[in-house]
Amino acid sequence: MRVYLESVGCKLNQSEIEALARGFVQAGHRVVQASEEADLCVVNTCTVTHVADKKSRQMIRRLRRANPMACLIVTGCYAEMSPQEIRAIDGVDLIVGNEDKEHLVELAESLERESSGSRALALNLKPQTSNFKLQMGHTRAFVKIQDGCNNRCAYCIVSLARGRERSRPPQEILAEIEALVATGGKEVVLTGVHIGGYGRDLDASLGQLVEDILAETTLPRLRLSSIEPWDLEPSLLRLWENPRLCRHLHLPLQSGCDATLRRMRRRHTTSQYADLVATARRLIPDLAVTTDLIVGFPGETAEEFATSLSFVEKMEFARLHVFKYSARPGTAAAEMPHQVPYAEKKRRSEAMLGLARECSQRFHRKFLGRRMEVLWEKPGQDDKRTWSGLTDNYIRVMTNSELDLANTIISTKLTGLFEGGMRGEVAV
Repeated sequence: MRVYLESVGCKLNQSEIEALARGFVQAGHRVVQASEEADLCVVNTCTVTHVADKKSRQMIRRLRRANPMACLIVTGCYAEMSPQEIRAIDGVDLIVGNEDKEHLVELAESLERESSGSRALALNLKPQTSNFKLQMGHTRAFVKIQDGCNNRCAYCIVSLARGRERSRPPQEILAEIEALVATGGKEVVLTGVHIGGYGRDLDASLGQLVEDILAETTLPRLRLSSIEPWDLEPSLLRLWENPRLCRHLHLPLQSGCDATLRRMRRRHTTSQYADLVATARRLIPDLAVTTDLIVGFPGETAEEFATSLSFVEKMEFARLHVFKYSARPGTAAAEMPHQVPYAEKKRRSEAMLGLARECSQRFHRKFLGRRMEVLWEKPGQDDKRTWSGLTDNYIRVMTNSELDLANTIISTKLTGLFEGGMRGEVAV
């Protein structure tokens, strides 16, 4: 069976798609890179905002138009929270909630066996050579270490869509990483809904997991995805003494105003956040600190937004993800008074995004003329001489080279700036 996989949303969704790809290949199926070639299409959806809902619906309809004969399975958070909306879309064959996602390969095989008539699959169940190894196994892979969240931030629907925290056994994670290294993987990103809570249900911890990965595998680079500020304890920060742990922390702030943070039910204040970042920067040279911001949260006044904007400017983030507040049914914030009009949310978003671009430029400018190790990914589609890669501290670097740089870590001189990254010269 030829399988096409697509994801909308976060890195956790991407890690699940990569795990599904490995599962389909191990079961003897073939992962293809074009939906038109597939017998089965799978969409892993997102519902973190109303925009994510819309993108998920658009993806489902696009895949159905592109390949009317393929079976179509929809899974993920939008499928979990709004299955009735997905049922209203013509051509969806199966909706799989998050709890059943780990059984999706078996469910897909059952669907294939039941398929008949005009939707019958072009079957080929023999193991085939797949380009999965080249596409998924090399360069950078997302590995899911846990699911669910016990926090109850007022705006967040993810804890409802994903449920309580569940951690994967450490040995299972180590085995997955070792398999990725065996196929040439150079970097792994540990992902989850709340990775700082990893191991609380297993008498384990995130810090111990990181130590085990660094000690028991030869993985060149290990990166953490988003971690809540209150989970970043001093004992965890000492792990960055190992140069294989990427100097990048994504610490969601959500607002730079304490009054707004209290309404959001966040567990930190701006002063606690600033102290934490200062400590991390002192202990980890050249650290990139990135964050998430929500603008237009219910009750956010013009003064509160100005306070948030001022705090963000002082923090000198390397990158900001800015979200206009989106009311999610079932969350506490959706019922709060003083909802901010969309036009005002848009204005505040544009102001914060403008500051985000300035912060990013200031961070990148510090590295002009420096040599940094860059993990090169793949050439451009239009120009095979143009390469893109990442430093360990999350600087996007572009270069022109006749060499095959794919999946190599090479010392690179950073020579210039462009919006969103830097230009570099590879040391031959």
